[in-house]
Amino acid sequence: MSKRDYYEILGVSKNATPEQIKKAYRQKALKYHPDKNPGDNSAEAKFKEAAEAYEVLSNPEKKSRYDQFGHAGMGNNYGGGFSGGMSMEDIFSQFGDIFGGAFGGFGGGFGGGRTSRRVNKGSNLRIKVKLNLEEILNGVEKKIKVNKYVACHSCSGTGAKDSTAYQTCPTCHGNGRVTRVTNTFLGQMQTTSTCPQCSGEGNVIVNKCTVCYGNGIVKDEEVIAINIPAGVSEGMQLSLSGKGNAAARGGIPGDLIVLIEEIPHEKLIRDGHNLLLDHYISFPQAVLGTSIEVPTLEGKARIKIEAGTQGGKVLRLKGKGLPSVNAYGRGDLLVNINIWTPKKVNKEEKEALETMESSENFKPNPGKNEKSFFERMKDVFN
Repeated sequence: MSKRDYYEILGVSKNATPEQIKKAYRQKALKYHPDKNPGDNSAEAKFKEAAEAYEVLSNPEKKSRYDQFGHAGMGNNYGGGFSGGMSMEDIFSQFGDIFGGAFGGFGGGFGGGRTSRRVNKGSNLRIKVKLNLEEILNGVEKKIKVNKYVACHSCSGTGAKDSTAYQTCPTCHGNGRVTRVTNTFLGQMQTTSTCPQCSGEGNVIVNKCTVCYGNGIVKDEEVIAINIPAGVSEGMQLSLSGKGNAAARGGIPGDLIVLIEEIPHEKLIRDGHNLLLDHYISFPQAVLGTSIEVPTLEGKARIKIEAGTQGGKVLRLKGKGLPSVNAYGRGDLLVNINIWTPKKVNKEEKEALETMESSENFKPNPGKNEKSFFERMKDVFN
């Protein structure tokens, strides 16, 4: 049977403003609210039909697609309509604020018996994932085996042996909540709370699953693929929604919190998005100049050492650092040049050094424009 036109259901034109659509839906919802029409299945059907129409027409993207293709454009992959079958709790959870408290939540305002059922939520899990700098450079997918609670395979997470294993809760009579009246010196006080016998579910299991014993969850191992973006850093946390512990009896799973741990590199030191490297050259190399190979995260890079290079000079290799998680571009590789001083020399080497020492060219004589160590560091990191 074909569906009715969403604009017809709410009684608005295709040119209606968002406020007019919202107002029309509120009027329909108040008219056909189940608490105002107890036991009227026709009213409940119209209530759900109005909610379905409002879900599409209140969303600009879905409304545009519906205007182009009609109901055919509201397929499961697109997410239009109630392809998954919304329950009454889902409707009030998503659109309850539209009623402005007229019904006291999910029931109440007209004295009806409906109340919101408590939704179980599984606990979150925390795991640590160790990454080296090469993995941080490019991002990586890690498949982690996690020991956690999952939905029971025998009962599909319901906790019941079969579909006939339920009965209406005798304490709350299916409402999920209980009301108590207490006599005080101020008079009678009425309080409403979640039913202690069914935990707000409205029914109880009389024939429990023999595998999970009615809990709906069991301990098991699950392999979870975690896509870690490039540029993460030590201590950063990633959250995977719904990958934590399963909830009892078909509730909402918790989240998986992934804590990043960084494995130190053998030669490179991380400083934000930059990488630092200490590299030693010999005294003759510093005097005469040379070219050297230095390690990077993508292999070796060759750089030129100018003749007369002083110890402490920092050479910058642009774009050889790490990327940022939230920005474009990469940091740099900063190579700090150190001059190696031998601890022991032979007789010939000593004589050669003494000869050089007497030469004016080998006496310390910083030029006027020579910057101090602190000035050089300021230049590098600014």
